[in-house]
Amino acid sequence: MNKRYPYLIIWLVTVFVLWNLAQVSSCNEDHAATLKSPAANDNLVTIDTLKIPHDKFGEAVRYGRALMLRTAYYIGPDGVNGHYTGNKMNCTNCHRDAGTRPYAFNLVNSFKEYPQYRAREGRILSLAERINNCVMRPNLGRPLPLDGREMISIMSYLKWLSDSASVNNHTKGLKNMEVSFPDRAASSDQGEKLYAQHCTRCHGTTGEGQMQFDQVTYAYPPLWGAKAYRQGSSMHRVVKLAQWLVANMPFDKVTHNKPFLTDAEALDLAAFINDDEKHPRPSKGVTEVQYPHADEKAIDYDKGPFNDPFSETQHKYGPYKPIADYWKSKRLKPTY
Repeated sequence: MNKRYPYLIIWLVTVFVLWNLAQVSSCNEDHAATLKSPAANDNLVTIDTLKIPHDKFGEAVRYGRALMLRTAYYIGPDGVNGHYTGNKMNCTNCHRDAGTRPYAFNLVNSFKEYPQYRAREGRILSLAERINNCVMRPNLGRPLPLDGREMISIMSYLKWLSDSASVNNHTKGLKNMEVSFPDRAASSDQGEKLYAQHCTRCHGTTGEGQMQFDQVTYAYPPLWGAKAYRQGSSMHRVVKLAQWLVANMPFDKVTHNKPFLTDAEALDLAAFINDDEKHPRPSKGVTEVQYPHADEKAIDYDKGPFNDPFSETQHKYGPYKPIADYWKSKRLKPTY
Protein backbone atom coordinates (compact mmCIF):
# COMPACT_ATOMS: atom_id res chain seq x y z
CA MET A 1 0.00 0.00 0.00
CA ASN A 2 1.19 3.50 -0.79
CA LYS A 3 2.47 5.05 2.45
CA ARG A 4 0.72 8.28 1.55
CA TYR A 5 -2.71 6.61 1.42
CA PRO A 6 -3.61 7.14 5.15
CA TYR A 7 -2.59 10.78 4.87
CA LEU A 8 -4.80 11.18 1.82
CA ILE A 9 -7.77 9.84 3.78
CA ILE A 10 -7.06 12.24 6.65
CA TRP A 11 -6.79 15.12 4.20
CA LEU A 12 -10.09 14.24 2.52
CA VAL A 13 -11.89 13.93 5.86
CA THR A 14 -10.48 17.29 6.96
CA VAL A 15 -11.64 18.97 3.76
CA PHE A 16 -15.12 17.46 4.20
CA VAL A 17 -15.42 18.68 7.79
CA LEU A 18 -14.15 22.16 6.94
CA TRP A 19 -16.57 22.41 4.02
CA ASN A 20 -19.50 21.52 6.25
CA LEU A 21 -18.36 24.00 8.87
CA ALA A 22 -18.30 26.66 6.17
CA GLN A 23 -21.82 25.67 5.17
CA VAL A 24 -23.01 25.97 8.77
CA SER A 25 -21.39 29.33 9.31
CA SER A 26 -22.72 30.89 6.14
CA CYS A 27 -26.27 31.38 7.34
CA ASN A 28 -25.99 30.51 11.03
CA GLU A 29 -23.12 32.90 11.59
CA ASP A 30 -21.99 34.08 14.98
CA HIS A 31 -19.53 36.92 14.60
CA ALA A 32 -20.63 38.88 17.68
CA ALA A 33 -17.72 37.97 19.93
CA THR A 34 -15.73 41.20 20.33
CA LEU A 35 -16.39 44.84 20.98
CA LYS A 36 -14.95 47.40 18.60
CA SER A 37 -14.47 51.10 19.04
CA PRO A 38 -17.14 53.39 17.53
CA ALA A 39 -14.55 54.72 15.08
CA ALA A 40 -13.75 51.21 13.90
CA ASN A 41 -17.32 50.08 13.40
CA ASP A 42 -18.85 53.33 12.16
CA ASN A 43 -20.99 53.55 15.32
CA LEU A 44 -22.68 50.24 14.59
CA VAL A 45 -24.42 48.34 17.35
CA THR A 46 -22.04 45.78 18.88
CA ILE A 47 -22.13 43.16 21.62
CA ASP A 48 -19.31 41.39 23.45
CA THR A 49 -20.55 37.87 24.18
CA LEU A 50 -17.40 37.12 26.17
CA LYS A 51 -18.89 39.27 28.93
CA ILE A 52 -21.82 36.97 29.63
CA PRO A 53 -21.55 36.33 33.38
CA HIS A 54 -20.47 32.96 34.74
CA ASP A 55 -23.35 32.45 37.15
CA LYS A 56 -26.89 31.06 37.12
CA PHE A 57 -28.21 33.99 35.12
CA GLY A 58 -25.33 33.60 32.69
CA GLU A 59 -26.29 29.96 32.21
CA ALA A 60 -29.79 31.04 31.17
CA VAL A 61 -28.34 33.72 28.86
CA ARG A 62 -26.08 31.19 27.17
CA TYR A 63 -28.90 28.73 26.66
CA GLY A 64 -31.14 31.49 25.31
CA ARG A 65 -28.42 32.45 22.85
CA ALA A 66 -27.94 28.81 21.88
CA LEU A 67 -31.68 28.57 21.21
CA MET A 68 -31.40 31.52 18.84
CA LEU A 69 -28.48 29.96 16.98
CA ARG A 70 -29.60 26.30 16.98
CA THR A 71 -33.36 26.48 17.38
CA ALA A 72 -34.07 23.31 15.44
CA TYR A 73 -31.53 21.27 17.37
CA TYR A 74 -33.04 22.16 20.74
CA ILE A 75 -36.76 22.62 20.09
CA GLY A 76 -37.37 21.67 16.46
CA PRO A 77 -39.36 18.70 15.12
CA ASP A 78 -36.65 16.37 16.44
CA GLY A 79 -35.45 18.69 19.20
CA VAL A 80 -33.45 17.29 22.09
CA ASN A 81 -35.24 19.54 24.61
CA GLY A 82 -38.76 19.58 23.19
CA HIS A 83 -40.71 19.77 19.95
CA TYR A 84 -42.03 23.30 19.60
CA THR A 85 -41.07 24.55 16.13
CA GLY A 86 -42.58 22.81 13.12
CA ASN A 87 -39.74 23.27 10.68
CA LYS A 88 -35.96 23.10 10.91
CA MET A 89 -35.23 26.79 10.57
CA ASN A 90 -33.36 28.74 13.27
CA CYS A 91 -34.09 32.16 14.75
CA THR A 92 -30.71 33.34 13.48
CA ASN A 93 -31.79 32.78 9.88
CA CYS A 94 -33.62 36.11 10.17
CA HIS A 95 -32.18 37.63 13.35
CA ARG A 96 -28.61 37.13 12.18
CA ASP A 97 -25.81 36.43 14.64
CA ALA A 98 -28.43 35.58 17.26
CA GLY A 99 -30.04 39.00 16.93
CA THR A 100 -26.85 41.08 17.17
CA ARG A 101 -26.08 41.71 13.48
CA PRO A 102 -26.77 45.33 12.42
CA TYR A 103 -29.68 45.79 10.00
CA ALA A 104 -30.76 42.15 10.36
CA PHE A 105 -33.86 42.28 12.59
CA ASN A 106 -31.56 43.35 15.40
CA LEU A 107 -32.81 42.42 18.90
CA VAL A 108 -30.51 44.48 21.12
CA ASN A 109 -33.27 46.89 22.17
CA SER A 110 -36.19 44.44 22.18
CA PHE A 111 -36.26 43.91 25.95
CA LYS A 112 -36.60 47.68 26.46
CA GLU A 113 -39.25 48.06 23.77
CA TYR A 114 -41.84 45.66 25.18
CA PRO A 115 -44.66 45.62 26.18
CA GLN A 116 -45.51 47.42 22.94
CA TYR A 117 -48.59 48.23 20.89
CA ARG A 118 -48.59 46.13 17.72
CA ALA A 119 -50.73 47.18 14.79
CA ARG A 120 -50.66 43.66 13.35
CA GLU A 121 -52.54 42.37 16.41
CA GLY A 122 -54.23 45.65 17.24
CA ARG A 123 -53.28 45.43 20.90
CA ILE A 124 -50.37 45.65 23.34
CA LEU A 125 -48.13 42.58 23.28
CA SER A 126 -45.74 41.37 25.93
CA LEU A 127 -42.23 40.33 24.93
CA ALA A 128 -43.12 36.69 25.58
CA GLU A 129 -46.09 36.94 23.22
CA ARG A 130 -43.86 38.49 20.56
CA ILE A 131 -41.35 35.65 20.93
CA ASN A 132 -44.14 33.12 20.50
CA ASN A 133 -45.30 34.96 17.38
CA CYS A 134 -41.96 34.05 15.82
CA VAL A 135 -42.18 30.49 17.06
CA MET A 136 -45.63 30.08 15.52
CA ARG A 137 -45.35 32.06 12.25
CA PRO A 138 -41.98 31.65 10.53
CA ASN A 139 -41.18 28.50 12.51
CA LEU A 140 -44.62 26.87 12.09
CA GLY A 141 -44.68 25.94 15.75
CA ARG A 142 -46.71 25.98 18.93
CA PRO A 143 -46.25 28.47 21.78
CA LEU A 144 -43.47 28.02 24.28
CA PRO A 145 -44.77 27.75 27.87
CA LEU A 146 -44.42 31.18 29.46
CA ASP A 147 -42.78 29.75 32.58
CA GLY A 148 -40.69 27.13 30.78
CA ARG A 149 -36.91 27.02 30.61
CA GLU A 150 -36.81 27.97 26.93
CA MET A 151 -38.94 31.11 27.24
CA ILE A 152 -37.15 32.25 30.40
CA SER A 153 -33.76 31.67 28.76
CA ILE A 154 -34.62 33.57 25.57
CA MET A 155 -35.91 36.48 27.63
CA SER A 156 -32.78 36.34 29.83
CA TYR A 157 -30.64 36.53 26.71
CA LEU A 158 -32.61 39.51 25.39
CA LYS A 159 -32.33 41.25 28.76
CA TRP A 160 -28.59 40.68 28.77
CA LEU A 161 -28.35 42.13 25.24
CA SER A 162 -30.29 45.18 26.37
CA ASP A 163 -28.19 45.66 29.50
CA SER A 164 -24.86 45.08 27.76
CA ALA A 165 -25.18 47.14 24.60
CA SER A 166 -23.99 50.72 24.59
CA VAL A 167 -26.46 52.41 22.27
CA ASN A 168 -27.64 55.95 21.73
CA ASN A 169 -29.62 57.99 19.23
CA HIS A 170 -26.73 57.78 16.76
CA THR A 171 -26.20 54.02 16.95
CA LYS A 172 -26.67 52.42 13.55
CA GLY A 173 -28.14 49.05 12.71
CA LEU A 174 -30.84 48.75 15.37
CA LYS A 175 -33.60 49.10 12.79
CA ASN A 176 -33.92 47.74 9.28
CA MET A 177 -32.09 49.44 6.45
CA GLU A 178 -34.46 51.75 4.59
CA VAL A 179 -35.18 51.23 0.90
CA SER A 180 -36.29 53.94 -1.50
CA PHE A 181 -39.38 53.23 -3.60
CA PRO A 182 -39.10 53.30 -7.40
CA ASP A 183 -41.94 54.75 -9.44
CA ARG A 184 -42.92 51.29 -10.64
CA ALA A 185 -44.28 48.21 -8.94
CA ALA A 186 -41.92 45.51 -7.74
CA SER A 187 -41.58 42.88 -10.48
CA SER A 188 -41.80 39.20 -9.60
CA ASP A 189 -40.59 38.29 -13.09
CA GLN A 190 -37.50 40.47 -12.76
CA GLY A 191 -36.97 39.08 -9.27
CA GLU A 192 -37.02 35.57 -10.70
CA LYS A 193 -34.05 36.46 -12.91
CA LEU A 194 -32.18 37.92 -9.95
CA TYR A 195 -32.92 34.82 -7.93
CA ALA A 196 -31.44 32.60 -10.63
CA GLN A 197 -28.31 34.78 -10.73
CA HIS A 198 -27.62 35.19 -7.04
CA CYS A 199 -29.70 32.84 -4.88
CA THR A 200 -30.00 29.35 -6.35
CA ARG A 201 -26.45 28.40 -5.35
CA CYS A 202 -27.55 28.45 -1.69
CA HIS A 203 -31.34 28.28 -1.55
CA GLY A 204 -31.91 25.96 -4.50
CA THR A 205 -33.82 26.31 -7.76
CA THR A 206 -37.12 25.58 -6.06
CA GLY A 207 -36.44 27.57 -2.89
CA GLU A 208 -35.95 24.41 -0.87
CA GLY A 209 -32.75 25.49 0.85
CA GLN A 210 -29.87 23.21 1.78
CA MET A 211 -29.79 20.99 4.82
CA GLN A 212 -26.64 20.65 6.89
CA PHE A 213 -24.80 17.36 6.63
CA ASP A 214 -26.37 16.15 9.90
CA GLN A 215 -29.93 16.85 8.65
CA VAL A 216 -30.76 18.64 11.93
CA THR A 217 -31.20 22.09 10.42
CA TYR A 218 -30.45 24.18 7.35
CA ALA A 219 -27.16 25.60 6.18
CA TYR A 220 -29.34 27.76 3.92
CA PRO A 221 -33.02 28.01 4.88
CA PRO A 222 -35.98 27.40 2.53
CA LEU A 223 -37.61 30.52 1.10
CA TRP A 224 -40.94 28.97 0.15
CA GLY A 225 -42.56 25.56 0.27
CA ALA A 226 -44.06 23.47 3.04
CA LYS A 227 -41.26 24.14 5.57
CA ALA A 228 -40.62 27.83 4.92
CA TYR A 229 -42.09 30.81 6.79
CA ARG A 230 -45.83 31.06 6.51
CA GLN A 231 -48.21 33.80 5.51
CA GLY A 232 -48.52 36.38 8.26
CA SER A 233 -44.77 36.37 8.94
CA SER A 234 -42.98 39.70 8.69
CA MET A 235 -40.80 38.29 5.89
CA HIS A 236 -43.95 37.70 3.84
CA ARG A 237 -44.29 41.43 3.25
CA VAL A 238 -42.39 42.68 0.20
CA VAL A 239 -40.97 45.91 1.64
CA LYS A 240 -40.01 44.28 4.93
CA LEU A 241 -38.17 41.48 3.15
CA ALA A 242 -36.50 43.94 0.76
CA GLN A 243 -35.13 45.93 3.70
CA TRP A 244 -33.54 42.74 5.03
CA LEU A 245 -32.23 41.63 1.65
CA VAL A 246 -30.53 44.89 0.75
CA ALA A 247 -28.50 44.80 3.97
CA ASN A 248 -27.77 41.08 4.13
CA MET A 249 -27.75 39.30 0.78
CA PRO A 250 -25.92 37.79 -0.97
CA PHE A 251 -24.22 37.06 2.35
CA ASP A 252 -20.72 36.91 0.85
CA LYS A 253 -21.02 40.02 -1.32
CA VAL A 254 -22.67 42.62 0.92
CA THR A 255 -21.52 44.83 3.78
CA HIS A 256 -23.53 47.23 5.92
CA ASN A 257 -22.13 50.23 4.05
CA LYS A 258 -21.98 48.70 0.59
CA PRO A 259 -25.15 46.86 -0.47
CA PHE A 260 -24.88 44.52 -3.43
CA LEU A 261 -28.51 44.78 -4.54
CA THR A 262 -30.07 48.08 -5.46
CA ASP A 263 -33.25 49.01 -3.61
CA ALA A 264 -35.31 48.27 -6.73
CA GLU A 265 -33.61 44.88 -7.15
CA ALA A 266 -34.25 43.99 -3.51
CA LEU A 267 -37.93 44.81 -3.97
CA ASP A 268 -38.09 42.73 -7.16
CA LEU A 269 -36.42 39.79 -5.45
CA ALA A 270 -38.76 40.07 -2.47
CA ALA A 271 -41.71 40.18 -4.86
CA PHE A 272 -40.60 36.92 -6.48
CA ILE A 273 -39.93 35.12 -3.19
CA ASN A 274 -43.31 36.21 -1.80
CA ASP A 275 -45.31 35.63 -5.00
CA ASP A 276 -48.01 33.29 -3.69
CA GLU A 277 -49.23 32.51 -7.20
CA LYS A 278 -45.83 31.09 -8.12
CA HIS A 279 -44.83 29.56 -4.81
CA PRO A 280 -46.63 27.38 -2.27
CA ARG A 281 -46.35 28.57 1.30
CA PRO A 282 -47.64 27.11 4.58
CA SER A 283 -51.07 28.47 5.45
CA LYS A 284 -52.15 26.06 8.17
CA GLY A 285 -52.80 27.89 11.41
CA VAL A 286 -53.38 31.29 9.82
CA THR A 287 -56.59 32.05 11.69
CA GLU A 288 -55.83 35.23 13.61
CA VAL A 289 -57.02 38.59 12.34
CA GLN A 290 -54.14 40.63 10.91
CA TYR A 291 -54.25 44.43 11.26
CA PRO A 292 -57.81 44.73 12.60
CA HIS A 293 -57.70 48.53 12.21
CA ALA A 294 -57.52 49.64 8.56
CA ASP A 295 -55.77 52.93 9.32
CA GLU A 296 -52.89 51.05 10.99
CA LYS A 297 -52.09 48.51 8.28
CA ALA A 298 -48.61 48.33 6.84
CA ILE A 299 -48.84 49.65 3.30
CA ASP A 300 -47.24 46.45 1.93
CA TYR A 301 -49.82 44.23 3.64
CA ASP A 302 -52.08 42.91 0.91
CA LYS A 303 -55.32 41.89 2.60
CA GLY A 304 -58.20 44.36 2.69
CA PRO A 305 -60.24 46.19 3.68
CA PHE A 306 -58.05 49.27 3.30
CA ASN A 307 -58.45 52.85 4.39
CA ASP A 308 -57.41 54.02 0.93
CA PRO A 309 -58.48 53.47 -2.73
CA PHE A 310 -55.61 51.15 -3.72
CA SER A 311 -55.96 47.49 -4.69
CA GLU A 312 -54.63 44.43 -2.91
CA THR A 313 -52.16 43.92 -5.77
CA GLN A 314 -50.77 47.44 -5.40
CA HIS A 315 -50.51 47.05 -1.65
CA LYS A 316 -48.47 43.89 -2.14
CA TYR A 317 -46.20 44.92 -5.02
CA GLY A 318 -46.50 48.70 -5.30
CA PRO A 319 -45.94 51.26 -6.61
CA TYR A 320 -45.76 52.27 -2.97
CA LYS A 321 -45.17 56.00 -3.34
CA PRO A 322 -48.80 56.82 -4.22
CA ILE A 323 -50.01 54.84 -1.20
CA ALA A 324 -47.58 56.54 1.16
CA ASP A 325 -48.42 59.97 -0.25
CA TYR A 326 -52.15 59.32 0.13
CA TRP A 327 -51.72 58.31 3.76
CA LYS A 328 -49.65 61.41 4.46
CA SER A 329 -52.32 63.58 2.84
CA LYS A 330 -54.81 62.14 5.34
CA ARG A 331 -52.37 62.83 8.20
CA LEU A 332 -51.82 59.11 8.69
CA LYS A 333 -48.37 57.61 9.13
CA PRO A 334 -47.52 55.04 6.45
CA THR A 335 -45.69 52.05 7.93
CA TYR A 336 -43.90 49.17 6.25
